[in-house]
Amino acid sequence: MKKIAVLLVLVLAAIACATNPYTGKSTMALVNNDSLLASSFSQYRQFLNESTVITGTAEAVMVDRVGGRIRQAAEKWAASSGQSAYLDKYQWEYHLVRSNEVNAWCMPGGKIVVYTGILPVTGDEEGLAVVLGHEVAHALLNHGQQRASAGVLQQAGAVGVGVLTAGKSQAAQELAQAAYGTGSTVMGTLPFSRSHESEADHIGLILMAIAGYNPDLSVTFWERMSALGGGGTPQFLSTHPSDETRISSLRGWIPEARQKAGEIGVIR
Repeated sequence: MKKIAVLLVLVLAAIACATNPYTGKSTMALVNNDSLLASSFSQYRQFLNESTVITGTAEAVMVDRVGGRIRQAAEKWAASSGQSAYLDKYQWEYHLVRSNEVNAWCMPGGKIVVYTGILPVTGDEEGLAVVLGHEVAHALLNHGQQRASAGVLQQAGAVGVGVLTAGKSQAAQELAQAAYGTGSTVMGTLPFSRSHESEADHIGLILMAIAGYNPDLSVTFWERMSALGGGGTPQFLSTHPSDETRISSLRGWIPEARQKAGEIGVIR
């Protein structure tokens, strides 16, 4: 029974994978993307209905314009490798929402929100392109599906721990589950989330360059974000890379972004 539980976890991790055309990497796909997208679209519409969506202003038009250029860059990149069909189920939307929160986010399938609170930090179209390139990259890389799949795997692991400790005392079982929960978060979930953020920075930078924006300005944007301060959470306990790590990585990726844009062609 114990061997079956361990084997189940390993099999789940190994057999349900998908290859992403933007990275060439094989990623977990334990959750069906069709159901995930349907849920995402429904939740997004509910959020908009409950929020103050800004339309018709210069800032709202800018969000739509920059988002459209980043989307075109994603389509051009996919077409360059014969993978245009990968984007068939995406339904891109960009909305500016009134909020003091310095943030933007993306739901699976291309549903993006930019909060007005981040606009003073983005400053202009180039800064906004950094943010939207990052958010579009999250969608293209199917990070929502991967997070959901990681949750399934983590739950399967908890079941395995339960099976392996079934013959022990209640206290021992609870201790084992607590240790598993902490360990799987610090050693698995958090690094997984940080890798997603770094991956979105990387692919978003390339999208930004293909869209005709200056990738050098990604560094200045994140320097402005860093100047706002973000608390002192150690990186190993954070879902995001440290600002220093992020800025250093972006500097290293800029030549690649320019090269890729040159190969694929820049949107004018």
